[in-house]
Order: sequence, then C-alpha cells, then structure tokens
Amino acid sequence: MPVLPDIDDLSLAAQAAQMVVVRTTGHLFDHEIQYPDWEADRASLSYALESLGIGGVILLGGSAAEVGLRSQQLQSQSDIPLLIAADIEEGVGQRFSGATWFPPPMALGEIAGTDITGADVTGADATRAIALAEAFGEATAQEALAIGLNWILAPVVDVNNNPENPVINVRAFGESPALVAALAEGFIRGSQRHPVLTTAKHFPGHGDTALDSHVALPTLNHSLNRLKAIELPPFQRAIAAGVDAVMTAHVNLPAVDQTHPATLSAAILTGLLRRDLGFDGLIVTDALIMGAIADRYGPYEAAILAIEAGADILLMPADPAGTIAAVIEAVTIGRLSRQRVRASVERIWRAKLKVAAAYNPVSHHPHAWEQIQPAPVNLNHLAQPQVRQWASDILSASQQLRGTISDSPQQACLPARNLIVVDDLLDCQFLGRTAPAIAHPRERGYSLHIADSRTLPPKDTPLESLSTLMQVFIRGNPFRSVTPLTQLAEAWLQWLIQSNTLQGLVIYGSPYVRDRFLPQISDTLPFGFTYGQMPEAQAILLANLFTDRTSSETKRDRIFTD
Repeated sequence: MPVLPDIDDLSLAAQAAQMVVVRTTGHLFDHEIQYPDWEADRASLSYALESLGIGGVILLGGSAAEVGLRSQQLQSQSDIPLLIAADIEEGVGQRFSGATWFPPPMALGEIAGTDITGADVTGADATRAIALAEAFGEATAQEALAIGLNWILAPVVDVNNNPENPVINVRAFGESPALVAALAEGFIRGSQRHPVLTTAKHFPGHGDTALDSHVALPTLNHSLNRLKAIELPPFQRAIAAGVDAVMTAHVNLPAVDQTHPATLSAAILTGLLRRDLGFDGLIVTDALIMGAIADRYGPYEAAILAIEAGADILLMPADPAGTIAAVIEAVTIGRLSRQRVRASVERIWRAKLKVAAAYNPVSHHPHAWEQIQPAPVNLNHLAQPQVRQWASDILSASQQLRGTISDSPQQACLPARNLIVVDDLLDCQFLGRTAPAIAHPRERGYSLHIADSRTLPPKDTPLESLSTLMQVFIRGNPFRSVTPLTQLAEAWLQWLIQSNTLQGLVIYGSPYVRDRFLPQISDTLPFGFTYGQMPEAQAILLANLFTDRTSSETKRDRIFTD
C-alpha cells in the first residue's frame, strides 16, 4: 500500500521529482496518443513513475471508463500516491467521454447578468447563477473522483475583458471582477464537498490579452492599481474560499517585473501572491512546454527560474529527467537551497493528504505521514440524472432565442440547406452523424453542407439557391486564431443575405461572434445562440427553434419559465 514517507527520508532527487507533473493520454494504448509531442508514451511514463518518482500526472483524452482504469494503473506504478489532474473547466465530460459535459463558465455569467456588483448579489438571476456554479463544482468534483482524478485544474478566475482574447474567452465566468469572483467562489464551495484539489488560474490574470500564450508571450501593460482593481479580486476571493492551488500565467507584467514573465517572477509569485495575498497553497506553473516559456528560456532554465520565483509544481516540462537533474545541479551549486525544495514538497504532502483524507482518516499534522489509499473508482457516480439536469439547466437558462422556424409538414417538404461552419471537421468532438445539429435538420428534409477552415469562402457563383439554416460553431481555442474562421463564416453570412436565402442563424460558442453577427441580420430573422457546442446544447436550442410557436421570447424571458 502506498505511503507518504517523511520528507527528510527522501533524497534530493526524490524531492525534486515530486515537484514534476507530466502529461499523458487517458487512452490505454500508445497508438491512441493524439499529441505525441506533449504526451508521454507507456515506456517513458513508466520510467518517470518507477525510476524518477514524479509527483503527478495530467491526463487528456479517452473515455471516462478508460481513465478510471488508467488512474488505477498509474497509482499502482508509483511508490508515493500521485496527484492525478485534468483540465476539466467544463466538467469531466469535456475531456473524457461518457461523463457530464457542462457548458463553458461564461454561460453562468450570462445567467447572472449584471446582478453582481462588488460584494453585493441582487436579483434572482444572480442567486440562481451562483447556485448553479456551486452545483457545477460539486458535480465536477464527484465525477473526477469517480474516475480516479484528485486534482481539478479549475476554476478559471481570469476576467475576460478583452473580446479579442484567443485563449481565455468563454473559459472565464465573465467580464467583471465581481461576477467572476462570486461564481468562482460558488464553484470552489461546491467542489469542497468532495476531497479533491481546486485551482484558480491564471495568476495574475490572463483575461486582457490578445495573444495565445501557447505560442507567444503576451504583455499586460497595466499599472499595479489597475491590477488590484480588476485582475486580482477574483484570486483574493478564491484564496479566501480555500482554493488549494493557483496556476501561473505565461504573461509579462512590466509594472511588477520588467525582466521575467509571471511564471518565472519572484516579484509576482512570492511577492504579490504569497506575501500580499497571503496564499500558502500550491503554486503550479502553467505548462512549461508552452511556446511563451519554452521558446525563450528552454526547459531547464525555465524550471529553475520558476522554483526561484516560488512555484511548487512544474507542470509538463519537456524533459522530466533533465528537469530533475537541473534542480539537483542548482542546489549543488548553491543557486537553490535544499530548504526551498523541501518547502514545496511540504505543500505537496499537505495536498496529497487532503485528497486521501476521506478514505483514510488520519492526523492532518504535516509530519504525521500515514498509510493512505487512493480513492476507489466508481463509474456509477458518472452522468447521474441530477448532474445532467444541472448542465441542461445552465444551457437552457443561458441560451438566447428569437423567432422560430416553421415545423409544419408543408414547410418540412420544401428544399432547404443546413450549412454548418466549423473550425476543423476532422478534429471535432461535437459533430457526428447523430449530432442534433446534423440530425435535427436532416429529419426535416434539409440537405447538409459543411464548411470548415479549409473551405474557400463562397464566390459570386452561388450553390443552388436553397433556403438555408446557417449554424456556426466558433469559440476561442488554444493554438488557433478564430479570425480566419470568423471571416469565413461572415463571408457565408453575407452571401446568404445577399442571395435572400438565409432562413435562420444559430451560433454555438462565442458571445463575441454573436455580437458581431447580430447587427448584420434582420430583426425578424429566426436566431439562436448557446454557449455550449456539445450535442446537448444543440438539442436544447434546436428543439426550441423548430416549433410552431411564434413567440420571440428571449433568454431572460425563459429563465423563470424553464
């Protein structure tokens, strides 16, 4: 049975290894790895677990059932219990099929509206949004534990006040500090009903950027006073609520540190986060393999700078063995102290004891190391009716509808086109033969036409002039700018308007695309918007769009009638 040894019984190499978290696939076999540059295969992962003794793993991809087995395998390979993490900002089903996939956090901000200002919560909308945020957190924690995950890399507490933000976008709860703080606090409170770790990210704020830190290093040209007024309040509320970890942002903040980005800045991590905000939990870097850091500093210098700055967890270093060796060398030459490494391992130990506490009640004194057992996997706790209802409630309350498309037998017999615009059809999780966006119109006689980012915009010579329902799937995505896809969708929209064949418009994902497209269409054109892109979101919206009703009720009308 795995144990937590006394830290002082560990070698320096073993202590340094506990600070390293590597990424691998949730699938069971190497040939299913989707991102070989980022994900360890079976051999390299076994070496990292059994020979290096790394402290944790982050998983992506696979079914929830696979991950349940995978997590058990990983824990059995490690002499010390692992932290097993996942980026599940939209629930466990976002990454692992079969579990519940919630809409992105900004859907909750839409429900709350403007009824949260400062510390005040006014109105039924905000009260309902906070209650749903709490349910969202509870469900995410429950389903994470059900498949062996014990570290939720959520909530995002960035304030997305830049519509051009390519990487945060709808991952944030909203555009105001008070709104983000209240909903993040609700999510954390719900998660705390289960023994999992939560993570506020990305410190000190990634919301007002127009660059994707996966590929480049953004700069926040804000004063410290502006930072304290906008970016920091949600982190302060998350810390007060007991968040377990804070993830760094790969951003420059010259007002605080003119030399290093936040992930590598002692002024930001030790000064601002630890000293000024009083946070004593885990500080985890964002992925060190991301271009914003790796391209400028390399894997080893970045790791040492991050530890010097105050980080406890080195997430996804490109070379785990080399990173551990670099830490050992830094201690040997006096650049890092043994005590600095030990302090991080103490925090890691506290975190590991917390996630084991519900299954093995032991003393929480940081030196009372006891025999502990990983949480049992229980797939029966996945996709429970109540949890799926919470996800459905958020989708229903945050969607917007205007007008309807006739669903009469006569109308269904008329020729019509279902035009779907999507980023990459070959790598699309939410479209398939049975997806409602395809199946629902097909049942009504619509022919299917799909345009993705590889498709040329429409030319002067039209396709056959069919009445067209246009469905657009656009939201911020790491590594890919949404600009080309938005321009393609806009070209199609203008062509349909000019040819007088646009029957209705549906947008899945980004409210910023919604706000850009709405002024271009008639006030009487049937229109739908939902933050979700998953099949459940498609089904809920299209079931309301295709009706015989003539009501033009809006989202806010629907909130109290669902």
